[in-house]
Amino acid sequence: MTKRHDVKVYLQHMTDFVRHFGRSPSEIGKNEIVQYLLYLTEDKKVSVAYRNQAVSALKFFYARVLKRPVVIEELPRPKKEFRLPAVLSKEEVSRLFAAVRNRKHLAILMLVYSSGLRVSEVVRLKPEDIDVERRLIRVRGAKGRKDRYTVLSEVALDVVRDYYMSWKPEHFLFPGSRKGSHLSTRSVQSVVSEARKRAGIQKQFSTHALRHSFATHLLESGTDLRYIQELLGHKSARTTQIYTHVTRKDIARIVSPLDRMMEGETAVKRMTSILGTNAADLTIAANPAPNIIAPSLRKRPRIRPNTEKDTHK
Repeated sequence: MTKRHDVKVYLQHMTDFVRHFGRSPSEIGKNEIVQYLLYLTEDKKVSVAYRNQAVSALKFFYARVLKRPVVIEELPRPKKEFRLPAVLSKEEVSRLFAAVRNRKHLAILMLVYSSGLRVSEVVRLKPEDIDVERRLIRVRGAKGRKDRYTVLSEVALDVVRDYYMSWKPEHFLFPGSRKGSHLSTRSVQSVVSEARKRAGIQKQFSTHALRHSFATHLLESGTDLRYIQELLGHKSARTTQIYTHVTRKDIARIVSPLDRMMEGETAVKRMTSILGTNAADLTIAANPAPNIIAPSLRKRPRIRPNTEKDTHK
């Protein structure tokens, strides 16, 4: 988070804190602060991240503003939740791209997925960051204020080149509505949300899911975890290892014990005795006619971006 964002978040937490007690923070002791944090967890059911922000805001205020660090010593912090990242299948990525109606937006999403960029990184790209000769993208001042290089896809390059020749951006590769500004991250999130709905993808996800999908699909194709860590710009390998929990590379080879149990003719007879169903019906159900396939699965939508007016400035 930026310092400006930190200040805004801390102010909101302290405002909520003061409203809850209805008196000055200087009159509130440690026991009451602990009770307030329990109230956030048990009554308001806030997330772990939200409560951690509240603790940080209280520690900052009491230590730096009131000069009373003893009040907030050893304030309990909840353990961080372990959540698996949202990952799209390759078919879902293709459907998402096919639903994008604008060259600029398609170029952005293709770069995020094909290069593993954060949304804050892609909107800040400049034309000179695209190294066409070496097929690399230079990411300036990424998380941790470190520069890095990541791969540049041939397919994404074609789309970016097509967009660039049409729009001819100057300072930023993806400019915003104000002169000299870049497109906002919120605008990109809106593009993804609208494309998801048009593509008919039920899964809920944000733009960051494309970065997760980039890492997961690389891992599934056999790319070494250390290279993925470098491309993503992760400081610790432990951060990158989370993708081992969502890859289908090994999981897909595991056969469910139920499937093994029901293999062959004896399984049909076994199910007949359990369910009292006609064996012929079960055989048909287990081996459906090859033409009974949903049309949407037989045909993959083609990507046909047009020059629809950019409404996400």
